Amino acid sequence: MNYYAVFDVGGTSTKYALMNETGEFIEKSSMDTPKDSLEQLMDLLDSTVKEFEKKRKLRGIALSMPGAVNVEEGVIEGASALPYVHGPNIRSILEKRTGLPVDLENDANCASLAEGWIGAARDVKDYICIVIGTGIGGAVVLDKRIRHGKNLHAGEFGFMIMEDYLDQPMGTSWSSVGSTEAIVQLVAKRKGRDASGLDGKMVFEMADHGDKEVQDEIRKFTKRIAVGILNLQYAIDPEKILIGGAISEREELIDQINETLSSMKSNMHRLSVKVEACRFGNDSNLIGALYHFLQRKQNADLAQTNFI
Repeated sequence: MNYYAVFDVGGTSTKYALMNETGEFIEKSSMDTPKDSLEQLMDLLDSTVKEFEKKRKLRGIALSMPGAVNVEEGVIEGASALPYVHGPNIRSILEKRTGLPVDLENDANCASLAEGWIGAARDVKDYICIVIGTGIGGAVVLDKRIRHGKNLHAGEFGFMIMEDYLDQPMGTSWSSVGSTEAIVQLVAKRKGRDASGLDGKMVFEMADHGDKEVQDEIRKFTKRIAVGILNLQYAIDPEKILIGGAISEREELIDQINETLSSMKSNMHRLSVKVEACRFGNDSNLIGALYHFLQRKQNADLAQTNFI
């Protein structure tokens, strides 16, 4: 059995685990992510790897990272809550410090890969994962592989223009009307209260307790999500569409989205579109990061065999 050190580096905390090649956790925990420098982060990762090496012989290090990860170069482009990770060659730095092979991938892409490996999409090759949180992101997976796009923006579904495109130069994006943050803002406006005192959980609890105005906003919110999903189904035509993020834990919302999608079926829209919830929660980025590492290693081994 082969073993790996796996990290999910986030803006606030970094999850880490010792895992085997089947995706099983041997041990896992978390620590605060350093705010000041890449050197501090590398020190933490390096020390954790050394602790794991006392228990198992490691075959490599897998990272889930924020930002637009260039998996070929090992660098992170774009922007995130950790400015210091953008620019330096993370892979090269960590490989030199540990002497182990390293691979990294974007966090949302990792979450999607986890579903394709041992989760809700394990039985299909082509699927979309839509992650609904403060904004809307996700991934396009074809033949079990992430499609990054020319500018590393494939899966940035939240930038799709949904409304007001005739009146505004850029219109209204999907993130601004279909994210968790969007429903909070819309309900706050409808109720005439400060949005800072609300969150997504509170909004849905208000609806559960019979607030008609909030229920109406959630109905429109659900329709906006369904419209975006229908557009993606026709654009990419995957075998499955999955929804992730904390909002996906509400089974009744998934049911409402599917009911809305079903009601939109007509002579023009003939496809039977249905969504499922992602299966993994906080562990998804770790599982997907490991799968990405194993995919990359397999490709490298095949290339070497063909060369010989």
